[in-house]
Amino acid sequence: MSGPRVVAIGGGHGTAVTLRAALRYAGEVAGVVSVADDGGSSGRLRELLDVVALGDLRTCLVAVADPASALARAFEERFTVGELAGHALGNLVLAGLLDTLGDLVAAVDEAGRLLGARGRILPATTTRVDLRATGGEGAVTGQVAVSAATSIERVELVPNTAHAPGEVLEVLARADQIVIGPGSLFTSVLAAAVVPGVAEAIMASSAQRVYVCNLRPQPPETDGFTVADHLAALERHGLHVDVVLYDRVSSMPLGAVSSRVVEAPLAGRNGLVHDPELLCRTLSSALARSW
Repeated sequence: MSGPRVVAIGGGHGTAVTLRAALRYAGEVAGVVSVADDGGSSGRLRELLDVVALGDLRTCLVAVADPASALARAFEERFTVGELAGHALGNLVLAGLLDTLGDLVAAVDEAGRLLGARGRILPATTTRVDLRATGGEGAVTGQVAVSAATSIERVELVPNTAHAPGEVLEVLARADQIVIGPGSLFTSVLAAAVVPGVAEAIMASSAQRVYVCNLRPQPPETDGFTVADHLAALERHGLHVDVVLYDRVSSMPLGAVSSRVVEAPLAGRNGLVHDPELLCRTLSSALARSW
């Protein structure tokens, strides 16, 4: 299939929307996904099996799966009784593949093959990591704890020896468009981008860099933020974007933004999440203008 090479960066649900949008216009699609979550099924499996968080990888795999795949639907099913209560089947399958193959990238690739994936999903790092935030409240460690923090200035991963797999650096280097967000700014988007090597690869790429801003602030993590505040946080972590996508009916003020702003309707009918078709139109149009 001809078309641009598009890479989405972030966490689970927001990046899944971007991937669904990219599949509509891109010739090649990849997702670089955070593995720092320590809550829910992902957090329990982290502690039990000493693995990275698998839930966001599962969500993004389902987003690029063959729409007719019964296995993709089953991946999202959660057990409701017994010791498996709360676990999504897909998380368990990924854990089993990782144990069998001994390599996280290979395990996710194999899951993609089983699901008939139309794009490639890659972990931002293969090292088990914790997210740590610093700001007005001091230091807070753990994604769940960070999501409840305020006045966050910076986030980083511990241990600091974590690094991006070579496959991540390769897809970023080859990309025509890199889409950052939407999603929780510190606990999803930056949790993926601050993996050592990722931000550097994004900035070294000749791709168009697009930030899809959230539709509203996310209290308390980004309570009171403007779009400009989101971009300032990205800049503090070494990321500068060429284009910002902003829904003109968003409840978030724009602020003083130096990057090019594309205002367009992006929200779905419920007004809470981005609509993949609307996002597709705006992303593809923004890329066409840069070529």
